[in-house]
Amino acid sequence: LLMAALYESWTLPFAVLLATPIAMFGALGALWLRRFELDVFSQIGLLMVIGLAAKNAILIVEFAKVAYEQGMPLVDAALEGVRVRRRALFMTSFAFILGCVPLWIAAGAGAVGRQILGTVVIGGMLTDTLIASLFISVSFYVSERFRREPEKGRLPDAVPAPISGGTNGTASADGKQP
Repeated sequence: LLMAALYESWTLPFAVLLATPIAMFGALGALWLRRFELDVFSQIGLLMVIGLAAKNAILIVEFAKVAYEQGMPLVDAALEGVRVRRRALFMTSFAFILGCVPLWIAAGAGAVGRQILGTVVIGGMLTDTLIASLFISVSFYVSERFRREPEKGRLPDAVPAPISGGTNGTASADGKQP
């Protein structure tokens, strides 16, 4: 409900919420590949991954929403949200991933818990960064397309604007009728 109020839409929060299963899939897949169990450490890692995936999705959707509200076509706005935030998202995600590498290769007492936590976080963030950033733009497009009603004064995305100055009854550039 909070996200619906924030975006003033019932469908747009789904674009954000659908990014978390992708990150969880990557986290659980990495856990399975390393043959670790789902325990308390992995659940803490899943909470971290869910939060970071939602943060990344919120940033992309917010920039795409602003671009769309400024008059950009829906497809271009969806891609613009990823393009504008891509560098910042990649830098923060990869800095976080590289910061978790010592957890992933931990040794000594209690190393298994740290290895599990590092595996979950690295797998989830890699999947979120590489796959979900494109999926978020697609889900933004689908949710906006589903929600959108024909707005007054705005042409649909697929219809070209009429050419002014022709014989189709529109005014020319100087405002006079032909």
